[in-house]
Amino acid sequence: MKKIILIIALLAAAWFGYQAMQPQEIATAQMKLMPNVVIATAAMAPIRDEVEAIGTNKAAESVTITPKVTDMVIALKFDDGDIVKKGDLLVQLQNAEQIAKVKAAQVKVSDNQREFNRISSLVTSRTVAELERDRLQTLIDTTRAELEQAQASLNDRSILAPFNGRLGLRQISVGSLVSPGTAITTLDDISKIKLDFSVPERFIQDLAPGKKVEAKAVAFPDFTFKGVVTSIDSRVNPTTRTVIVRAEIPNPELRLLPGMLMKVKLIKRSREALMLPESAIIPIQNDHFVYSVNADNVIERKQVTIGIRTRGWVEILDGLALGENVVIRGLLKVHPGDKVQTEFAEKFSYLADTSAEPSV
Repeated sequence: MKKIILIIALLAAAWFGYQAMQPQEIATAQMKLMPNVVIATAAMAPIRDEVEAIGTNKAAESVTITPKVTDMVIALKFDDGDIVKKGDLLVQLQNAEQIAKVKAAQVKVSDNQREFNRISSLVTSRTVAELERDRLQTLIDTTRAELEQAQASLNDRSILAPFNGRLGLRQISVGSLVSPGTAITTLDDISKIKLDFSVPERFIQDLAPGKKVEAKAVAFPDFTFKGVVTSIDSRVNPTTRTVIVRAEIPNPELRLLPGMLMKVKLIKRSREALMLPESAIIPIQNDHFVYSVNADNVIERKQVTIGIRTRGWVEILDGLALGENVVIRGLLKVHPGDKVQTEFAEKFSYLADTSAEPSV
């Protein structure tokens, strides 16, 4: 009995103490009882529908330098990895015999031309028949053809760069006997890169030249290379059910090399969408809800329709207005109708370069 009386006395003292508190102290006490939650504001942000793929780099132009004729190398005019321009001399083959043949052919052409000029004046005065002039004209044409043939043979002994680019490793030495098919080195034009990658056939309707792509290489993990789709293969692979897409990427610093493996993002569409952190979504069976915080800091549960999901973010199609605040941390501490203390999430920003996939 004494214990009961003591408890009643303590409760009465607490009640009178609470009644004696100032309004500000009461409000402070009530605030201490409110749960703290972290909120974020629904905001518009750029979002992209993307297709991820793996691709392989190819040079814009690529060739293995080989000779047209069989002969001995007398001079090498390049080093491994040199940057060369179209027409630069790379390899000189032995050509003394061809130089002599060109000179002999030039002498024949000059001699026949002088004889033709002399005969032409005699034909005019009818001293020599026109048949002789025609014979000399034929002889001139024949010797000119011989000169062109000798000059072509001489030119074949000088191996030139067919286009601007970077040379590979040298495979021969001075004194080597080379023949057609002998690999001397490689030449690649890598001022721009052709990036080939496979896309599932279900995305064919979204493919078109001009679509933007972004690619990353293992060698440069912090850099994104940007390009555009230039062409699409005319056939679908019947085994993999994919189509080859080719993009072109500028490579002014020559960092990308042929054969590199690239992680590619093909941007199908880009648009503005209402975005929230994914942690705000409360899934219940097939439905999705959020806890909205109204102007009086009271929790309201709202059903939403979601669209594209990204890494950590989700698009809101319906059920939430632009600028509304929703709870993203502390969901387990509150229920609809609760009054809460709020603080905004730090560094709330949407990372537009994350990949987007349709939500389930």
